[in-house]
Amino acid sequence: NYTLRRTTKNQGEDGGTDFKFKLSQKAQQEISNLFTARPEEMEDKRINEVFTREFLDSNFWLYWRTMFAFEEWHSALEMKLYLHRFIHQIKGLPDFSTLKFTKYNQYESLVLPLVAYLTDHGVNFRYGTVVTDVDFIIEQDEVRKQANRIHLVEKGEEKVIDLTNDDLLFMTIGSLTENSDEGDHQTPAKVNDGPAPAWDLWRRIAAKSPDFGKPDVFGAHIPETKWESATATTLDRRIPEYIQKICKRDPFSGRVVTGGIVTAMDSSWLLSWTVNRQPHFKKQPADQIVAWIYGLFPEAVGDYVGKPMQDCTGEEITQEWLYHMGVPEADIPELAATGAKTVPVMMPYVTAFFMPRKHSDRPAVVPAGASNFAFIGQFAQSAERDCIFTTEYSVRTPMEAVYTLLDIERGVPEVFNSTYDVRALFQAVNKLRDGEEFKIPGGPLARRFVHHHIENNVVGQLLEDYGLTDK
Repeated sequence: NYTLRRTTKNQGEDGGTDFKFKLSQKAQQEISNLFTARPEEMEDKRINEVFTREFLDSNFWLYWRTMFAFEEWHSALEMKLYLHRFIHQIKGLPDFSTLKFTKYNQYESLVLPLVAYLTDHGVNFRYGTVVTDVDFIIEQDEVRKQANRIHLVEKGEEKVIDLTNDDLLFMTIGSLTENSDEGDHQTPAKVNDGPAPAWDLWRRIAAKSPDFGKPDVFGAHIPETKWESATATTLDRRIPEYIQKICKRDPFSGRVVTGGIVTAMDSSWLLSWTVNRQPHFKKQPADQIVAWIYGLFPEAVGDYVGKPMQDCTGEEITQEWLYHMGVPEADIPELAATGAKTVPVMMPYVTAFFMPRKHSDRPAVVPAGASNFAFIGQFAQSAERDCIFTTEYSVRTPMEAVYTLLDIERGVPEVFNSTYDVRALFQAVNKLRDGEEFKIPGGPLARRFVHHHIENNVVGQLLEDYGLTDK
């Protein structure tokens, strides 16, 4: 997988980023400072508190923020953890050459097979059910904690489930998709800032012990954690022609199309869009293309539609997308009205886990003294070296919970440790410098002296192999 065009500008023209990071010496140093800082130093700090405009105006930040949905006001700690986690993937950030995709959408490729497997093995999924609270027996000084009752509402009826110490309770706390609202081609998606059952559940639980986390650090900042996406299904062959013009691949080929998101770098919404391998859905008609669109700034006024993304219908979002793909403005209204069906989705909490935080703001997977319960998911603090917003984190936390509560002598698979591999670090440095060698300062004598001390040893060989020194 790789992309042939990562960015556009001026209504569909190549963005001119040329798969380069364009980091100045100062910006490179700022990345190095974040990477080498102790995690505690980055607690409660925003990204724009540790980086200057010199970094924030770089291609690197454009690639990074649109790939991972980071904002300038998000957590510097979380960005540091991402750098360590994916340092070996830095080389693929400009062209997505390190990405892998499922053949179809993730729901059909991952969720449905998992649900079928679990159902076949006796798991009882209870739909139409909202867990409202959990009771605990907490001994003095919190040396022992036991979950002893679940409160829930099932199909409108209040119920309780009593628990013994031999029962095991695994709680997914917080939610990225809570209160998400769908619009349609003629209706905007709305920002739902009303009661949020998943967050309210965590708030009730957290009130019972300081070890149970601080949900409002993450879930009480909708203006900072929301963004909007949309799924567009094409009904007119003219739209795929514009897609092909930008991505330089046939969308109907059944192979890689965009290879990842294409960012309209001059879009006021910072609009990005992608077309995965088609068909995206198993039953998708052969003459249709499904595209995914999202904007990091849903409150900004659009460049074509003249209104914020969050106020737009699916049709208006399609208009803005077509505009940034280079469709002639005279053709946009008719093509957006009849040539596609677009469903916008507003997600108030989608980047809640990126809010500035301390390590202690997330509860441990198995809190101190817990005898029969654990917290899992993106808002639990794993003891493993991993970062959130990954499928792996959603797997590691329950593995850690099960192995701990059942005292199983089995380690959770370790995160790929590229952050401790000097080869991966040298490669990342080379890529961050866009392949530019380090120029040894001084005159010929000084340069000969330095070369003499590195040319015949392992360090010198590595520096040369990864293009970090001039020969």
